[in-house]
Amino acid sequence: MEHIDVVVVGAGISGIGAGYHLQKDCPNKDYVILEGRHTMGGTWDLFKYPGIRSDSDMYTLGYSFKPWRDAEAIADGPSILKYLEETATENGIDKKIRYNHMVKNAAWSTADAQWTLDVERDGEMIQMSCNFLFMCSGYYSYKEGYTPDFAGVDDFKGRFVHPQKWTDDIVYKDKNVVVIGSGATAVTLIPEMAGEAKHVTMLQRSPTYMAARPSQDAIANFLRRNLPAKLAYGITRWKNVLLGMYFFNLCKRAPGKVKDLLLGQVREALGPDYDVEKHFTPTYNPWDQRLCLVPNGDMFDAINAGTASVVTDTIDTFTETGIKLSSGEELEADLVVSATGLKLEVLGGMTVSVDGKPVNFADTISYKGIMYSNVPNLASSFGYTNASWTLKCDLTCGYVARLINHMDKTGTQQCMPVLEDDSMEEEPWLNLSSGYIQRAQGILPKQGANAPWKQHQNYALDIVTLGYGKVEDGTMTFSRATGSAAKQETAKEAA
Repeated sequence: MEHIDVVVVGAGISGIGAGYHLQKDCPNKDYVILEGRHTMGGTWDLFKYPGIRSDSDMYTLGYSFKPWRDAEAIADGPSILKYLEETATENGIDKKIRYNHMVKNAAWSTADAQWTLDVERDGEMIQMSCNFLFMCSGYYSYKEGYTPDFAGVDDFKGRFVHPQKWTDDIVYKDKNVVVIGSGATAVTLIPEMAGEAKHVTMLQRSPTYMAARPSQDAIANFLRRNLPAKLAYGITRWKNVLLGMYFFNLCKRAPGKVKDLLLGQVREALGPDYDVEKHFTPTYNPWDQRLCLVPNGDMFDAINAGTASVVTDTIDTFTETGIKLSSGEELEADLVVSATGLKLEVLGGMTVSVDGKPVNFADTISYKGIMYSNVPNLASSFGYTNASWTLKCDLTCGYVARLINHMDKTGTQQCMPVLEDDSMEEEPWLNLSSGYIQRAQGILPKQGANAPWKQHQNYALDIVTLGYGKVEDGTMTFSRATGSAAKQETAKEAA
């Protein structure tokens, strides 16, 4: 059985970042990246729907170590995929990726201080072992998105598709299109399709906050023209981090003020006669759910041009020619796109056991948003809910490297966060009210009310705690192997 020091699962934006940090910070460790699909890129290769783009600026969604050099701060999917491929190739990370390797099961042995992995490789099962398992597999199922059980959908004679399953043969030119949903995917699809479709209707049960923003960052482009690329990138990155933190905190301190600001922007874009109250005024406060970014106001432009419209209602049933609404109105459609969200998944759907006992992650408490109570030598990369994904992933990779190096320094082989305070109040792991998160509460881990079990959702604070805080903090425990691994280590030291 092949043994690797560190196994990274997933070759998307997190896994490529993990590869970079491991080879920089832990050069004496060998690692591989196991990717279940046939190519790298994760989200940015999987999704093929029209207009696919980032919903965060690339100066914070990009890596800390590789400047984003394009003029567009809000980038399309192909540009992001190219950036990831360049990063992997430039750093030799691509040579560490093993494609069509799907990790199905991970079993930890305390005696041996190692994981045994059951991996499906090109249709056959193989086994590998590793000392540390770093999960970078994202948070949603790659197999399918979430689609509600719509009444009468089988009667519909047009085409019905979830954006996650978009294929090149889907035709929308000169067609009537209905997009169900009002989240980031819908807001991306609609302006892109509106340029060719006969008409695109966004059908929503309830509105979402939308914020218009230029697709280019004028300050960033100025800095890049006049300063070295790395310096310009660093300044822009911190500018955007601080602005994002300020805006998020403002949303929490003065939600009414931010609500008025956002809705005022919509009213200015759509004019005084548009029913902003009905179609663009959510019942929740800003950042109770993620805001939708509208680059250059393209969604509003499509509405003003008459090529797109918004309908706020619920679905009674599909018909042969479209969708009948609860109000009695019927929307004619040749194509219906169900932009109804993702199906969340913990650790890529693999099963985990510790010393023969299955781990139910819904019963665990997240440690620093990275590890899980009483689960050794396993970390997962999970980004912020209120900022760019990669910001937290960069810090997570650095922290994992610190753990590994600390074990080498102290002659230990196992690190495990131990929760001793059974009375600590538990909270949901993700603090958003979005439907796709609420549907997954039964499978997600929890977080605690106190550090280090509390997730701060604060990049500046995490830089301090993850980058410079004590690794041995009284909660993270370190120990030696007790079985064959210990004997091998002793023999090695004696030799």
